[in-house]
This record gives sequence, structure tokens and C-alpha cells, in this order.
Amino acid sequence: MTEKVTWPAIRAALLIQRWYRQYVARLEMRRRCTWNIFQSIEYAGEQDQIKLYNFFGFLMDHFTPASSERNLICHIFRKNEICRDIDWERYFCYRSIEVPDSYTGPHLTFPMTFCGVSKLVEAFKHKQNGLPSSDKPYVFNGDYVDRGKNSLEILLILFGFLLVYPNDVHLNRGNHEDHIVNLRYGFTKEVLGKYRVHGKKILKLLQKIFSWLPLATVIDQKVLIVHGGISDTTDLDTIGRVDRHKYVSALKAPKHHAVNGSTTQTMNRNREANLPEEGRRRVYSMNHCSSASAYRYNLQHRSLHSQSISSHLNCSVEEELKMRRRMAGFDQSYRKLSQSDSDSDPESGETTETDEHQWKQIVDMLWSDPMAQNGCVPNEVRGGGCYWGPDVTEEVLGRHNLQLLIRSHECKQEGYEFCHNRRVLTIFSASNYYEVGSNRGAYIRMGSDLVPHFIQYQASRTCMELTLRQSVGWTERSALRALREQLFVHKSDLISAFQEFDPHNTGKISLRNWASATEKVLNLGLPWRVLRPQLVNRTQYGMVDYQQWIRELSITEPKLEVSDNSILETMYKNHSNLETIFRIIDTDHSGLISFEEFHQTWKLLSTHLKMEISDKAIADLAQSIDFNKDGSIDINEFMEAFRLVDLSAHS
Repeated sequence: MTEKVTWPAIRAALLIQRWYRQYVARLEMRRRCTWNIFQSIEYAGEQDQIKLYNFFGFLMDHFTPASSERNLICHIFRKNEICRDIDWERYFCYRSIEVPDSYTGPHLTFPMTFCGVSKLVEAFKHKQNGLPSSDKPYVFNGDYVDRGKNSLEILLILFGFLLVYPNDVHLNRGNHEDHIVNLRYGFTKEVLGKYRVHGKKILKLLQKIFSWLPLATVIDQKVLIVHGGISDTTDLDTIGRVDRHKYVSALKAPKHHAVNGSTTQTMNRNREANLPEEGRRRVYSMNHCSSASAYRYNLQHRSLHSQSISSHLNCSVEEELKMRRRMAGFDQSYRKLSQSDSDSDPESGETTETDEHQWKQIVDMLWSDPMAQNGCVPNEVRGGGCYWGPDVTEEVLGRHNLQLLIRSHECKQEGYEFCHNRRVLTIFSASNYYEVGSNRGAYIRMGSDLVPHFIQYQASRTCMELTLRQSVGWTERSALRALREQLFVHKSDLISAFQEFDPHNTGKISLRNWASATEKVLNLGLPWRVLRPQLVNRTQYGMVDYQQWIRELSITEPKLEVSDNSILETMYKNHSNLETIFRIIDTDHSGLISFEEFHQTWKLLSTHLKMEISDKAIADLAQSIDFNKDGSIDINEFMEAFRLVDLSAHS
């Protein structure tokens, strides 16, 4: 017997449905605002990094060779002196490293075997996806470092698998595989903290390795994988010819003599003439190569499970390295490399038109983002690369007979996102990137049909136990905390901007003017009127008491007496830039700088900012943070002393 539904019951159900939809819509609006805050602050930091490096380039190009500012930073533009030596490999030989008795980690032997790699690997231990093989190759799409406190361990795992499975593990370069970017985002600090004796040597070696990582990988001649993206000038034949090691940092084009390109072949010729053997997935990195590239794709699968390893164990380290270089497509001798290296002193030559074109393509592939509109415009939000539209995607993929572009570089809330008529796929594997619960991570499984299948996950068990409302609330509080810090460090500029809308000095302005002035100062592109209830506690008749609001920002200042408040605000605003300059000036990577170097750092920063900072203010600041009075300043202690703390998070 069917129960009769009354009109009041239907009405109640409709009201509940309406309420729930409004509830979910409000949560979604809060989630999107939170996302915009995180992303805007992140991209503003990247833009600052590129502006600072461009400023260094300006110093190198326009200041006299004897100027103190130029001498401070010229070493980051020069070729690594150690790597110039044709015997640089012997310098980095593992047998020359002194291992202290206190070391309790794995002791590896070379040639590398699976047993050695198994001591390093944790991610593959349970074999959720299986080990690399000819029918199960892996592609990792850059940004292995500057992503947490275990970047070096991640690199060791990936490099270990690359040695054991050179045909089945492919590592693309990301925009963070760059020693200049590492100065700002933590990897340099991580290495020096973990390896106080050999840290400098490790950084020099990684700098060289990063420059050799491929810029792109192609699957079955149909799927292109790059870290950032493409532009309207992207040409895969050009990318296939690039001597990648010349571009140690993608942030600045090297200056060098023209290189004879007669020893290179285009990727198209390699593709057509040298197809892999039947049964092997045709996955290859786009290397600068000669005939060794062809040889590499015709090698038998070199998994140490499937063949005898006695011959490899009997060969010398030098022979093993030569063999691995050939398998990776690096057939040039190191004598040739040292002669053609171009990350050299900027006075050594002039940039050719070809070099400029290649460099721009590299920057585009590492730094670019897709946009919904047609066209290709500079990516002024990040400060590097471009924004490219669906028309550019169609043209580039069509010209190279490709069907899909897979890229990373942007955090996505679900871990992946299609755009450009599903011809561009963004994949982002780091869950909880901004904060616990801010996003899922994802990776792709792709079969022979080249259809991507997504596996999403959360790395934090805490996040998996949160409700939607709790997750949104958690990440929203974190985003607002970061935003309040930005407001606090710009408080003087904000007050000046507010006063322009307050000619009678009432101390109050309208909400519209508050939002307009705040955006003018911070330039983050945020919906300030929507965020106002979370940022401004009290309004009266639609007016904001901006003086009271500034005083109520719950941020604590350091307990150091500084005679000049302007230097304090400069420190807050340019915290990351200042740390970058410190680490550049700290050429021996000791973590300590002298008073004179401290003074030079501030003078360099003031030149960059086009502002005056008195010598007395700098000297007073140096004295106040020399805690043990030994005449030197610990960089980490200095940065920690000026770390902002949001009091609202501890109340």
C-alpha cells in the first residue's frame, strides 16, 4: 500500500533541499576564496623571486666590474669553477667522501643494484603500482625539491631507480630544479642543514644534474609531458636540439659563443628512424643527443631482475658511468662538455639569436600556465613564462601530431583538471599543498589506449577524518592567517592609501574605498569585499575605522629594539628576498655572514627597492642580533628572530 505524501511534507523536503544547496554554495564560495588567497600569495612570491634575479642581472650588465654590488652576486652568473674541470667527476666520486662513524644510514655500492635501491625506497615498498619495467615505465614531472623537508631523500630514491631502470624511469625538469629558485624556497637550506661537511659539494653537483634533466617526455608519439606548458613559439624539434646543460638556471639566458649544431639531430628524425622494439612502451625523454639516442631506444630492458648482473658487478665505476651515460643519451665526453659549457662568466661571449630563442622556449616549458581565452600573453602573475589559450594548444599539438598535453606546475583542488577541450591535463601529486585539507593529490595510470585514469589520495589521515565543513574551516583559517601577515607588513602603505580616501582625517572610509585601497597596495587580485567579514570585525554605517583595524591585526613583532622602524617594515615586506640575498652572499655556505656582509646585503636590497637605509640603522640592527657577540650573524637565527606570529592562532 502506497503511503500518501502530503503537501506539507513536500514543502518541508523542498525547504530542506533549498537550505542544503545554499549551505553547500556558501562552503564552495569560502573554499574558492581560500584557494585564491593561497594561490595569489604563492604567485606573488614567485614574481618577487624573478624580479630580484632580474635586478641581479641588471647589476651584472650595467655596473662596472669593480663595483661592490656586482662583486657580491657575480658568482651566481658564472660557470661553476669545479665543474669546468674535465675531471669534475673524480672530484665528486663517492669513494672520496669521508663517512663519519656516527652515520647509521645505508651504505651503497656501485654499480647500483636493486638491493641498494631497496634500502632507499619507501614509496614503492608495498608495490601498489609495481616496480618500473618495459611495460610499466614511470614519468615524474618535475619539482622534486622545495616541497617539504625530505626533498633530498626523494631525489635519492628517484636517482636510484633511474640508475637501475634507465629506460623505464623518466625525470622531467621542473621550474624548481634551479639553484636560484632553491635559494628562496628551502632546498639549499635543507641540504646545508643535513650535510654540514659535504653540503656545498652536493649543491654544486645537483646544480649540474638539474641542468641535464630533460624538459619533456613523449609517450607513444601521442602524449607530451612537460612541467609548465607551451607557448605560441614552442617547437619540439628545437627542444630536442637544445644543449640543456647550458641553461643551469632558466631565470636568465646565458651569454656565450654560438655552438656548432652539426652534431645534433632533430627529435623527428630520431622518432622515425629508431623505434623501440616490439612490446616496449615508447616512452622517451627529449634529449640533446646524437646517435646514442638511437642506441638507447634499441637496448634490451635492463631490469636487474631479468638478467645476470655478474658482468655489471665486475665492471669498474668509470665503465658503469660511461654505459649509463650512453643509455641516457649523453654520449659526449666530458672534455667536449667542458668546452661547450656556457653557464660561464657573462663576459665570455654574446648571446646569439638561436640561444635567445631556445632559452625562451625553456622558460615557457617550465613556467607557463593555460588560460581559457585564445592567444598567448606574458605570465605577469608568476613573472615568467606565458599564459596560452586553447588555440595555441590546438596548433602546437596538431603540428606535432599529438593528442594530449600533460603538465603540472599548478595545484588543483582535486589533484587534476582538464582544460582546452580536454586536450590539456594538469596533474598535481602533492596533497595538502597549502594546508591540511586544502587539496587532494593525484597521479595517472595510462594504458596502451592512452586514456588517463586518475588515482586521488590524501596523505594526511587527519584530513580524511574531517567533514567538508571542518576541512573548509581549517584551510580558511590558515589562508586568512597568511593574508593577515601580508596586511600587517604593509600597514604603513595601507594607512597612506586609506588616507587618500579620507581628506578630512576622520579615520574612517567606506567599505568600497577600503577594498580599493587594499588591492592597490597588495595587488593580489582578491575579492576584498567578500573577504571583509573575515578581516574586519566591526563596521559602522558601512564605514571602516581603518586606524583601529590596523591596530587590531593580531600579529606579534620581534622583541628586538630597532632604532629605525622603516628598516623593520622593510625586513617584514622583503623577508624572502633578504634571505635569498643572504644565501647568495654566503658563498662558503657556512650559514654565517660578517657584519660587513650584512651591511652589503642591506645596501643591495635598498638598491633593488630604490630606497635609502642609513648605515647607522643597519649597524644597530646587526648589533642587536649578534646574540653571542662574536662579530658574525647566523642567517637562520636572524630570519627566525623576525618571523611573524599570528596571535589569533594561539588564542
